[in-house]
Amino acid sequence: MIVYDQPSARDSLGCLLGRRQEIEVVGAGIDGRQALEQAERLQPNLIVMDIRMRVIGAEVTKQLCTQLPHVKVLLLTTFSNIEYIVEALEEGAYGYLLRDMPADAIAQAIVAVHHGGFVLPKYFRKQVLSEMRMTHHLSASFEDAFPAQDDLTPRELEILRALGKGLNNKEIADRLFIAEGTVKNYVSNVIQKLNVRDRTQAAIFAVRKGIATPENARNA
Repeated sequence: MIVYDQPSARDSLGCLLGRRQEIEVVGAGIDGRQALEQAERLQPNLIVMDIRMRVIGAEVTKQLCTQLPHVKVLLLTTFSNIEYIVEALEEGAYGYLLRDMPADAIAQAIVAVHHGGFVLPKYFRKQVLSEMRMTHHLSASFEDAFPAQDDLTPRELEILRALGKGLNNKEIADRLFIAEGTVKNYVSNVIQKLNVRDRTQAAIFAVRKGIATPENARNA
C-alpha cells in the first residue's frame, strides 16, 4: 500500500510498482489516518509511506506496528528529516528511502524488506545510524526494554550483529554457512532474549550498543 499526499507522485509510484511482477499495489492513502484505516481493511504486507504528511510521522508508524504487527512500514523521505527518520525507525519502521530514488531501487527495497531486510540508503547510512547511537530522545521505556546482551550465545551475538548490518535471513545464512531455517530460529531467540518487538528493534539495539557499527552496516 502507498500512502502519499501528492496525488501525481502517488499515482506515478503506484503505476511503476504495479508493473513489477513481484509487487501488487493493493491500495493507497493520502495521510496517516487513511494509512491506519486502509491497512486495517486491506491487510497489506508492506506500506510505503511518506514521512512528511498530514497526520503522519512516528506516531502513525507506532500505531501501525502496534495494531498490525505483521505489516511492515517503509518510509519515503528526504535526508533533511533525520529526526523524523530516527524516531520512526525506533517505533518499528523497517527503513527509509529517498523520494528521488529510481523506481527500480524502491522496488528492490520493498522486496528486501518483505524478506526481512532493513533498508538504509548507503549515502546517509553512517550519519543516520550514528544519530541512532548518540541521540538522547529515546523514551525511557524503550531503553529499559533492552537488557544486557550477556545472555546471548556467541552464535546469537553473530546473528544480532548481522541484523544490525541490515542483512536478511538468506544473507545471514550464506555468510555463516548455516540453513536459512536455522537463522530464523536464532533470530527468534535473539528477539525473545532481548525482549524486543521485532528484528528492527533488535537491529537498533545492535547499533546503539556498538555491536554493529555504522561503518559496517549495509544498504539493503
